[in-house]
Amino acid sequence: MDRGRGEVARCLSFHSSPVKRITDANVNPTAVLFFLVVATTLWVVPRKFALAPLLTGCCFMTTGQGLELGSISLPVYRLLLLVGILRVVIKREGLTGGINLIDKIMIVWSCWGVFASLFHDAALGSGPLYALGGAFNILSVYFLTRVWVSSVEEMYDLVKLLPLILLPISLEMVSEKFTGRNLFSALGGVPEYVLLREGKFRAQGPFLHPILAGTVGACCVPLFIGILGSARNRAILGIAVGLCMVIASSSSGPVMSLLAGLFSVGIWVVRDYTRAMRICAVAFYGLLMLVMKQPPYYIISMIDISGGSTGWHRSFLIERTMMFLSEWWLFGTDHTRHWMPDQGTAMSPTHTDITNYYIAFAVAGGLLSVLLLFYILWVSFKWVGECYRSMDDYEPGSGFSVWCFGAALFAHVVTSISVCYFDQSVIFFWLNIAVIGSVYNAQSLQEQAGEDAESFDERMPAS
Repeated sequence: MDRGRGEVARCLSFHSSPVKRITDANVNPTAVLFFLVVATTLWVVPRKFALAPLLTGCCFMTTGQGLELGSISLPVYRLLLLVGILRVVIKREGLTGGINLIDKIMIVWSCWGVFASLFHDAALGSGPLYALGGAFNILSVYFLTRVWVSSVEEMYDLVKLLPLILLPISLEMVSEKFTGRNLFSALGGVPEYVLLREGKFRAQGPFLHPILAGTVGACCVPLFIGILGSARNRAILGIAVGLCMVIASSSSGPVMSLLAGLFSVGIWVVRDYTRAMRICAVAFYGLLMLVMKQPPYYIISMIDISGGSTGWHRSFLIERTMMFLSEWWLFGTDHTRHWMPDQGTAMSPTHTDITNYYIAFAVAGGLLSVLLLFYILWVSFKWVGECYRSMDDYEPGSGFSVWCFGAALFAHVVTSISVCYFDQSVIFFWLNIAVIGSVYNAQSLQEQAGEDAESFDERMPAS
């Protein structure tokens, strides 16, 4: 992803970075009309359907469409997030069950990122405005999802809507695969001619890279599997859509994301042994450390499913990041080019190509930023376990859909080792975590109501 750093500066920040861009934000009449229709729909639909127009607008409009107001960068998806925030404030839509642990960590994590940015140089494409932009994107997606998905039923509604939202994108990507032309290029922000590697066209749709487009499709497949029992036709459509996006992207990363998600779904049949499996996984990694000449994460360099994979770069990046720990552990760093001099990016003279979501946060906010992110992920997986067990107590097997959200998150976690989310795809990462938090709150309220009812029955005198 040679252009990753430059687009990160534009997509995640509020300021105009000196880093060269693929394209400047602009607005054409089609984009204006599309935005007005989606924004109006977002404002008037019932709360439980509010995510549908938001996701539609974010997925269908490239980052090349938007406004530049001085130092403020407002691509269309960010404008839609602002509309969503205004709706929540004016209509007084709140968090069901109140603020939970992940909500609090998210706030602390974002505040730390902004604080750490004070020690970065804004002239190099970082600094407080950059950090505020990233925090705005992530917190907006997260908390809007928390507000608009407040129960298990609304979780089902969201998943059933996703195939319809992604269907047009998957069809366009298939078209790219055969024609080599990206129809979304008319909106700017993405190239007209599709990337070609090893003789294969790599479709990307409205996303900024084929890997990100394929990753979105791959990580949604477990969600669709989760509704096979309740909405079979919609689930089959969703699975087909996700597979089309993966295949059309012609990238190894999305294939690995898909396999990780399917593996996690499959563990459902032996879910009572997950603790033992985690212990075995850690032990196996330790064994690999003893028998391999290189660190075990160099296994990434051996994976090349689609041809032309850059797995070695991703493995070497991890090694070099650990080697230069002293440079970034406190507040991050503005200089990583010397870590991998031959793996730089033309978009930034001071940075190497950061193709790892965790390392991206390390570079931006230091070790604490990464640890807080890991804490968020750990709590999320823990809550998936508690939710599916609670649901199974009422109706055996009913927790499978929540389990599949955990499987999708596992796919994102694996993907993040070799991919840095930097466009609309970031929405799907944080939406997943937010839904898990909402379902956990909903289940906690249900359990509390059940306990209150039992306590009331115990206090009632016998007739």
